[in-house]
Amino acid sequence: MKRSVARRNLAHDILFIAIGVFIAIIISRSGLLDQAIALIGNGVIAVFIAGFFFTSAFTIAPASVAFARMASSMPASTLALWGALGALCGDLVLFFFIRVRFADDLKHSLKPSFVKHIVHSFHFGFLKWLSPLIGAAVIASPLPDEIGLTLLGLSKTRLVLLVPIAFVMNTIGIYILVSFALMV
Repeated sequence: MKRSVARRNLAHDILFIAIGVFIAIIISRSGLLDQAIALIGNGVIAVFIAGFFFTSAFTIAPASVAFARMASSMPASTLALWGALGALCGDLVLFFFIRVRFADDLKHSLKPSFVKHIVHSFHFGFLKWLSPLIGAAVIASPLPDEIGLTLLGLSKTRLVLLVPIAFVMNTIGIYILVSFALMV
């Protein structure tokens, strides 16, 4: 893949993230989200679906708004657990399918010597033990999980470890988001 194609793909990804934020603002202010939650029901299925969409850079903004809306009608712990289960499913989809394109675009948009240095650092240097910690923190944060999953993938984190890490970190992240929404 040429560097220009990889950079164009990254630019498209950034554009889609901006579009996702813009759509989340429109959905939040227009009342469409309230109608969608009423249609699905303000229960576990709606929380699971919001959790599934909480993982991607393209859908994290609408999912966060949905969690904030549902915070007043359901206990924060229930929202966090069921949302984290949905987020885990979304993370697994990202880990197996989307992560490959994002990592390839990033790798091909940088100079080959820089990429070689970075990959070497993830396998032998201090990033070998630091990158899984940073990746887990990114999954818990409101940042898109693609970044955290890429760090976990570069550090060769096995699926057996990824599943509990992603579930626990998503539970923490959603719980903090819902708690903050209840305070505001």
